[in-house]
Amino acid sequence: MSIKSGTIKGSCCCGGVRFELFEPPAMMGACHCSRCRKAGSGAYVYVRAEAFHWLAGRELLTRYRPKPPFRFTRAFCKRCGTSLGDPDAGRVLAIAASCLDDDPGVRMDFHEYAPDKAPWETICEEGASEMVGALDPKPPTTI
Repeated sequence: MSIKSGTIKGSCCCGGVRFELFEPPAMMGACHCSRCRKAGSGAYVYVRAEAFHWLAGRELLTRYRPKPPFRFTRAFCKRCGTSLGDPDAGRVLAIAASCLDDDPGVRMDFHEYAPDKAPWETICEEGASEMVGALDPKPPTTI
């Protein structure tokens, strides 16, 4: 969190997309499904929509909307391809933790689809309190 402003800043690689969070995320989780891995980000912070503010580059977003039964849309910067999560999802936003420029003040709370992780991946988070399996793939919907 920025000491001066009390906000957490975030951006894409090229700096065209920029945003800020007005409060710390409620939690952080990692998804190990093949879709999240292929999208380039599996670690997300969850924040209330009211705490998210665009600074620049919303027009640079492009989205991938999967076919059912999958439901999570992914947003990317058109210029550099940075995966941003789903910053327009509704009441609770899943923001790619890799886009945060400041320390969000939370650490890994859970892993979902852990049985589907890549064979080369090792889950070594001591702070993660829950391992959510493929049979319970739903991240929190309320904060």
